[in-house]
Amino acid sequence: MLLPLNLTRRQWLTSAFALFLTSITSPMFSQTKIRRIQTQYIATIAPAGATSGTGAETWGIWTVDPGPIGVWLRFYQRLQKAGNIAPSGWRFDIDDWWLDENGLIMKAPEFPIPAGQYYVTNGEENISLLTVEQPDAEGKQAWSLSDDKTIEDVTHGPCRSARYTPEAGSGSCSPKDANRAAFPLKPGESPPLVRGCDRKQYAVLIVFGLPIES
Repeated sequence: MLLPLNLTRRQWLTSAFALFLTSITSPMFSQTKIRRIQTQYIATIAPAGATSGTGAETWGIWTVDPGPIGVWLRFYQRLQKAGNIAPSGWRFDIDDWWLDENGLIMKAPEFPIPAGQYYVTNGEENISLLTVEQPDAEGKQAWSLSDDKTIEDVTHGPCRSARYTPEAGSGSCSPKDANRAAFPLKPGESPPLVRGCDRKQYAVLIVFGLPIES
């Protein structure tokens, strides 16, 4: 989830917090207390125009930014030689691996996202309170966004996140077959298809805070 080169992560967080302070005067936030947290990221699969729905049991969360601890595709052989352990200590799974928009192999998010409430943003003008419900009897989790915001409204556009799993047997889907020349992705481009792999694309929501219970 590397940010544009002309905007450092610290600068982005400062500007995002300033945006939040501006937005708190709106009706949605005027009576709200928010606990700021270290930035997290939610990987979601949902219709772009939806404001609520089910299926949150298929969503994951990165509690640590996976960009800085990722491994460049060009270093995949080094990752193999290291026993599939990244320099930062996370384990790569050949049968379930992730790429970002820059060509970084990412640590997988934690599945499923815990039930609860999360303040999310697209990193620009949109902020919403995401509620993820407890699983029902069938394990399904409902979700909703406040203030009539849609998934598209709170998706961080520059972040692209794709999950690759084997079409056939174990080991048939490998980062070595990914087209490194496709990266970095241009605005609006999807992560490339990879021979032998099924690809799922996830929208990325930035989490900047949690509600404080009164």
